[in-house]
Amino acid sequence: MTWTIAPEPHDSPVAAALWRAYYTEVSDRWYLLNEGHRTDPDELEREIAARPGTELTPPTGRLLVGRYGGEPAGTAGVRLLDPDTAELTRVFVAEGLRGRGGAALLVAAAEEAARGLGARRLILDTRADLVEARALYARLGYTETARHNDDPYAEHWFRKDLPAPDAGARAVNRS
Repeated sequence: MTWTIAPEPHDSPVAAALWRAYYTEVSDRWYLLNEGHRTDPDELEREIAARPGTELTPPTGRLLVGRYGGEPAGTAGVRLLDPDTAELTRVFVAEGLRGRGGAALLVAAAEEAARGLGARRLILDTRADLVEARALYARLGYTETARHNDDPYAEHWFRKDLPAPDAGARAVNRS
């Protein structure tokens, strides 16, 4: 089985299902850790509907979907914040497919997409309890930085400068 990664409309059924899985997992994880229960279903529906991902559409954003063996298995998104800076968001691999290299491939594809949008750096935020995500970003060369937003759930902020594309390098087509 292999991974393939391609752009996906933020409002496709595949993207919606992966967004639901991602948000359910991170929301439930927070509530279980901090309040001892899963997310209230009504709240979950409100939050999913409130964050449809429209910022992940060209020309200033991109949503990527990773498929493992042809089946939708993960996402990564980028959106331009200014001409030089993009935010990495919605990095997710379905639980049963973790440990197979998909997250690193999704982040690499997102970095490539950000460069394609003109970004020279990527920033992101995450929570303290998402230790796997923090380890992934550190392993992929992201460095922890000072706070760069006012997200009440963010506890760690990262940055990575993106090298300019090598004019002599062969482009890898993931679309």
